[in-house]
Amino acid sequence: MADALKRLSEEGVAIWLDDLSRRRITSGNLAELIDQQYVVGVTTNPSIFQKAISDGQGYDQQLADLAARKVTVEEALRMITTADVRDAADVLRPVFEATGGRDGRVSIEVDPRLAHETRATIAEAKQLAWLVDRPNTFIKIPATKAGLPAITEVISKGISVNVTLIFSLERYRAVMDAFLTGLERAKAAGLDLSQIQSVASFFVSRVDTEIDKRLDAQGTPEAAALRGKAALANARLAYEAYEEVFGSDRWAALERDGANRQRPLWASTGVKDKAYKDTLYVDELVAPGTVNTMPEATLVATGDHGRITGDTVRGTYEQARADLAALAGLGIDYDEVVQLLEDEGVDKFETSWNDLLKSTEAELRRLAPSEA
Repeated sequence: MADALKRLSEEGVAIWLDDLSRRRITSGNLAELIDQQYVVGVTTNPSIFQKAISDGQGYDQQLADLAARKVTVEEALRMITTADVRDAADVLRPVFEATGGRDGRVSIEVDPRLAHETRATIAEAKQLAWLVDRPNTFIKIPATKAGLPAITEVISKGISVNVTLIFSLERYRAVMDAFLTGLERAKAAGLDLSQIQSVASFFVSRVDTEIDKRLDAQGTPEAAALRGKAALANARLAYEAYEEVFGSDRWAALERDGANRQRPLWASTGVKDKAYKDTLYVDELVAPGTVNTMPEATLVATGDHGRITGDTVRGTYEQARADLAALAGLGIDYDEVVQLLEDEGVDKFETSWNDLLKSTEAELRRLAPSEA
């Protein structure tokens, strides 16, 4: 079953699981995926935590203890989520050691309600790093305009960062610039650059979902011919930008001092349109030095019938540009689409976080000790 996953790993793609729950940790399932399915990292987000905690399995004792202490719902939620991330990080620690800190990492996101507040995001990132207290974690910071200076500041303090919710090529370049600036400040402060890692999460499937909807509304053969092309074109051109930035003199100076590249991470790789092969965003985004974080269904599908044929990114840039130009020719406004997707992404995570706060509050009330 894992042959395709093995080939994917051999092509230089780090396979991460886009899911985490306490049950996955305590049942041994996470360790099994690491041992048998080439999984070398885990990502989380507010929606994933909402699903895990709402399912309720494994959380009652901790919730009861927190209720007895009469902690606030926000403190309770952070205690629960950081406990899961800490335990997952411990399961992944051997991978972290074996890869010299490159993989074996778990990501945890800053409060999504802070996405447009730079100073609060920085403070939250520092607090999360302290709370989890594991070297093999990433603090996730959204690539909003307010997030960019936060990325620089947090990197400059030696905290490893997973930049999330990247949809546009322009914003991706700004993210890489923020990362390099953070490294330059860390270097000036005398920090060991080799201990700082980062990934940049470039979202994939949501681009097709939005643009395909607009193409379908046009209802022409020309529009139909472009269905399913936007997301791959966008991601492939992101990799071209990555090659350019990390082939620059500016990067070379940092690399000489031990800095690690900020790897592109393909996020949102679960296929949402049943007309497409369920491993589309894995098979067609194979390139060295990347990460593909997959929901479990996509991981299983890739192991079962993924078609890994080598590098499917480099050498595609001209066609990718042509595909985006053809979309523009049909009146699809790229800048409007990617901004909409960023706004929706922030809103979705904020909604999940608020729902999670409400359900956690209800559980704390349910489990609160009765007064004697």
